[in-house]
Amino acid sequence: MTKNLDTSRRNLMRMAAVTLAVTQLPGVTYAANEPAKAAPKAGGHTQFQALKQIDAGALSVGYAEDGPADGPVVILLHGWPYDIYSFVDVAPALAAQGFRVIVPWLRGYGATRFLADTTRRNGQPAAVASDIIALMDALKIDQAVLAGFDWGARTADIIAALWPERCKALVAVSGYLIGNQQAGKQPLPPEAEHLWWYQFYFATERGEAGYAKNTRDFARLIWKQASPKWDFDEATFERSAKAFDNPDHVAITIHNYRWRQALAEGEPQYDELEQKLAKAPSIGVPTITLEGDANGAFHPPPKAYAAKFTGKYEHRTLTGGIGHNLPQEAPGEFARAVVDASRL
Repeated sequence: MTKNLDTSRRNLMRMAAVTLAVTQLPGVTYAANEPAKAAPKAGGHTQFQALKQIDAGALSVGYAEDGPADGPVVILLHGWPYDIYSFVDVAPALAAQGFRVIVPWLRGYGATRFLADTTRRNGQPAAVASDIIALMDALKIDQAVLAGFDWGARTADIIAALWPERCKALVAVSGYLIGNQQAGKQPLPPEAEHLWWYQFYFATERGEAGYAKNTRDFARLIWKQASPKWDFDEATFERSAKAFDNPDHVAITIHNYRWRQALAEGEPQYDELEQKLAKAPSIGVPTITLEGDANGAFHPPPKAYAAKFTGKYEHRTLTGGIGHNLPQEAPGEFARAVVDASRL
């Protein structure tokens, strides 16, 4: 059974590597400048309505909040190397639609801190997803729409798969991103390996030291590689770059990428979750997946993952030079997808 799952996973990844351009499914294609109800303008906001802090699980979680306290909840999840400001235009748009919007810094970012110095700085995906469940518990949120990109999409996927009762609906940039260590050991075609060059760099002691020394320059390079047509300014970058000053950022980043290649161990408390994820579970909650037509980061084509979403499902491709940081580059379309997913 495991062999078949690993083979399936390898086939999916190889298909993705060969088909680096987005393949459109039957669904919807939006131009990035297409008008949408209450569509925010990219770069229209520079701050959140409120920044808060709460103890949740092993962390003191820093998060932004907007919208009515009694509204349906949306949790927006950022990726690497980004932070909550990827959603600075999305949050007020959703709040205006009546949603209570929660945007947490993931472990290793911004104001989020470990409560104990002795807690292992573990970046494995199951740990990051468990953090969000702990945050929901701390905020007494039974169910939320989960939406994200990069690490955030993977985290949202995991929660939708393992805790479907906590996920009302899902919006995931680049679709199904659940992986496992066995699949991570398998070589991919050179084009795909090239896009993941930083994972090999992080596997070395030199890579860890280099990332610690040049964190901001490294992040800026990734932003440009992943979103080659996004003309972000220095103020936009600096708002997010401050989040990388978190004392645990380097350790969490390095562990995450080493764990994916089975070069670092996880923690026993997550073993049962990882065993479930290794089976590549289907996701049955209502889902909209998104992709930008200029995503320069590795991403599987929609046809490679569509069958993993077994509930109400729609894929949308955004045109107009939209890259990896889709919510910041096309906040109107991202907000619209969240609203639409909540109504599926």
